[in-house]
Amino acid sequence: MDFKDLVQMRRSHRKFTEQEIDGDDVKSILRAGLMSPTSKGQRAWQFVVVDNKGDLEKLADAKDLGGQFLKDAPLAIVVLGDPVQNDCWVEDGSIAAISMQYQAEELGLGSCWIQMRGRGLSDGTLADTVIQGVLGIPENLSCLCILAIGYKADERKPQNEERLKWENVHVERF
Repeated sequence: MDFKDLVQMRRSHRKFTEQEIDGDDVKSILRAGLMSPTSKGQRAWQFVVVDNKGDLEKLADAKDLGGQFLKDAPLAIVVLGDPVQNDCWVEDGSIAAISMQYQAEELGLGSCWIQMRGRGLSDGTLADTVIQGVLGIPENLSCLCILAIGYKADERKPQNEERLKWENVHVERF
């Protein structure tokens, strides 16, 4: 699959089969993240791979809305950064996350970004606090997102070329 097709085919998937992901595929996904470009070549992100069902269920409850489907994913990759060490941690983590999502797609796996930065529970508990507690993450690291990854249990149509918003592209001036 060439990159043009890969970009068109990659869609968010929130339903997965129970099939475990091969260790070599997990390594390929992580390799894509580790090879992603970063500000000043810092490579300061951290990734935590989670396949324990109990931990996946706890992570799914780290925020009130939008993450419950993680309970049914066979794999999660938690994307972390240190805001003090790297002022571009959000950008660097975002590039790494989408690189991993494209690699997952190329391997025939589905994925979905679960936003965690700035999210939490209605009682005021930050998602970071929950995630740090579940996975033993040091307090200086913040969670940008969690990628849910697995074999697709649903069908999604490719992106529709006719719906691209070319009017949002400006050349030289707005």
